[in-house]
Amino acid sequence: METKKFISDIHLNDYTAQYEHKQACFSDAVFLGGRDRISLNGAWNYAVDQYDTCLRQKWFLEIYKDGKGFSLPVDYSFDEWPVMELPCCWNTEQKEYLLYEGSTVFTRTFEYEPKVNEEVYLRIGAVNYIGRVFLNGKYIGMHRGGSTPAFYNITEEIKEHNRIIIAADSTRRPEQVPTENTDWFNYGGIYRDIELITVPKVHIKDFFIGLVPDGSFRHIRIKAKVSDEVNGTGLLEIPELKINTEIPVIGGRAEAVIEADPELWTPDNPKLYDVYFSYLEDKVSDRVGFREIKTSGRDILLNGKPIFLRGISAHEESVKNGKALTDEERRENILIAKELGCNYMRLAHYPHHENMAKLADEMGLLLWEEIPVYWAIRFDREETYQDAENQLKELILRDRNRASVIIWSVGNENADSDERLKFMSSLAECARDLDDTRLISAACLVDGEKNMIRDRLEAYLDVIGLNEYCGWYSPDFNSLPELMKNSNPDKPVIITEFGADALQGYHGTSEDKGTEECQKYVYEKQIETLKDIDYIKGMTPWILYDFRCPRRTSHIQKYYNRKGLLSEDKKYRKPAFYVLQEFYNGLQ
Repeated sequence: METKKFISDIHLNDYTAQYEHKQACFSDAVFLGGRDRISLNGAWNYAVDQYDTCLRQKWFLEIYKDGKGFSLPVDYSFDEWPVMELPCCWNTEQKEYLLYEGSTVFTRTFEYEPKVNEEVYLRIGAVNYIGRVFLNGKYIGMHRGGSTPAFYNITEEIKEHNRIIIAADSTRRPEQVPTENTDWFNYGGIYRDIELITVPKVHIKDFFIGLVPDGSFRHIRIKAKVSDEVNGTGLLEIPELKINTEIPVIGGRAEAVIEADPELWTPDNPKLYDVYFSYLEDKVSDRVGFREIKTSGRDILLNGKPIFLRGISAHEESVKNGKALTDEERRENILIAKELGCNYMRLAHYPHHENMAKLADEMGLLLWEEIPVYWAIRFDREETYQDAENQLKELILRDRNRASVIIWSVGNENADSDERLKFMSSLAECARDLDDTRLISAACLVDGEKNMIRDRLEAYLDVIGLNEYCGWYSPDFNSLPELMKNSNPDKPVIITEFGADALQGYHGTSEDKGTEECQKYVYEKQIETLKDIDYIKGMTPWILYDFRCPRRTSHIQKYYNRKGLLSEDKKYRKPAFYVLQEFYNGLQ
């Protein structure tokens, strides 16, 4: 690179335009079950890069003179930078980074032994919100969306000795999904696994298996996609069910329905089967449960039987790790939910780590999974819709073999406008096209003028989610029975949010906002009203434990949303916890 190029960089305003192509999306994903993986987690050198100098000056080119040193003064020193252990959220690593939003550059070197007749993919589980990847002096690609995985085919770029650079940008922007204003903390970082996935040249891209939703519980459907438009024969194996069946692959696609008699998965009996699918030199595997979820009138049916979803909402956060939860923390959350009496959890307001659904499969907990079409998204902007749709597809392709996941949610608390109806109804239809074995929902707002459940999006949903805060944001509790009486939905309703703030140890009367007594009273009154409403088929009160939020600045909140039934460290159960627990235990 010439010296004049460095000088021109300081005058280049639209410096990101050259890094907007090669966007990783759902179609780049590769099915992971049973794959060989090489972890790139661990020590990465990093630098906070507020001015995006890495992108402006193209640090990834690493200019050397005769291989012995820099030919120009440069503004980086990769191997002398401090070290951060990835995956993590940088906000929890150093006090000075707690409120930092912007770009941080991560880099490391690694060795690899390329093999013939293989493809190599780099998979990054999550970068919040934009990640740009460079390998061995080349721009590899970028990804939008802070909670879904990105796949990059690096077969042509990977060498024996490699330098990788990832520029992570956590900047909030109005056109993004989510937008710049949310009710949770904006953790920055590469906070899920970074790994290399090796596959044969011709490999299985996608593998989807589950019960046909026909009420028989005896028909297992498989869909698979191969990387090339090839013709041949695949093999499905489920040893415990004595299934060993050849399936035609035509134009790179395989689909078949096989009769079987599986033991059905339920929260009380989370039965899983090892399944395998192979084509030529490639073989993938998964552990899946077979169950059917559907609606009938105002009922939700699990395996043909009505079920009340005894749930709780949860954010993906811990005091120590931010969004970069450990599996131990995820398991702890599920165990606390079960202690509460739950058979169900709403994972709000964005896709959580895929291991949460795998653990829920194993431990027996139904899940609502959601994309962050949250509040005032730019519903009029086509690029914003494409971003949301891609995140939805990435989530569904990642988790649609999970028996625990029964609902795809296309958003939360969005005002009913024409632009929003077009945007979110299109997402609902997209989800239904990709997966007809689950229910579609969204967390809707109350029609405040008529105090009733009414939203034009309902026509596109299987289950209506409703956020209502009677007794808190709507102080008069009488509005709740009136709301229920005024409404006459023709499909089941889940109360996706209700609750009240309570600071641990803050006491007073039931009328004193922010006290444990007030929160307890709100739960008692909510349950007293909702328990007798015949169209209410579940609830996920807000929320399992307190979580960080910059919007919450009162002396009670202290930059936390205090509606948790537990304190932020999960060591203290507030009195409302036991109110909900008693109600749920009485329903079992």
